[in-house]
Amino acid sequence: MGIADDAVEIRAQGWRTLAALHGLIETSLERALQAGHGLSVVEYTVLDALSRQDGWHMRMSQLARAAALSGSATTRLVTRLEQRGLLTRILCADDRRGIYTELTPAGSELLAQTRPTHDRVLTDALAQAEATPELAPLVDALHRLPAAR
Repeated sequence: MGIADDAVEIRAQGWRTLAALHGLIETSLERALQAGHGLSVVEYTVLDALSRQDGWHMRMSQLARAAALSGSATTRLVTRLEQRGLLTRILCADDRRGIYTELTPAGSELLAQTRPTHDRVLTDALAQAEATPELAPLVDALHRLPAAR
């Protein structure tokens, strides 16, 4: 095996480690959010992303990027959340093809109820990962990231 092969293997190992950390966190969050609040991780992500917007709305394409979903998957998810009364769609006044999504009061309330569960489970999952030698360096790197403003 040459130097180039070693570099590829190192990157692949790093990717597998990152995927393991992501899987541990996502599984923990999915269980807790579903059991306690009837929300999936991706539904929480959408509500959270919308809550962080000035004016409380986003274009569907922005929401798809924030949730790491395809356009069609985002449309289906928004439809489900809209049927539950958690968000609404608004046509863009300047561009009739543009559609915004916005949290409803019920969506904001559910998010406020859910956020403490999310934060507690995330903290617990990161502590569990920190106790795992293979994952500890990634958790350390996360703790050293600058706080979002």
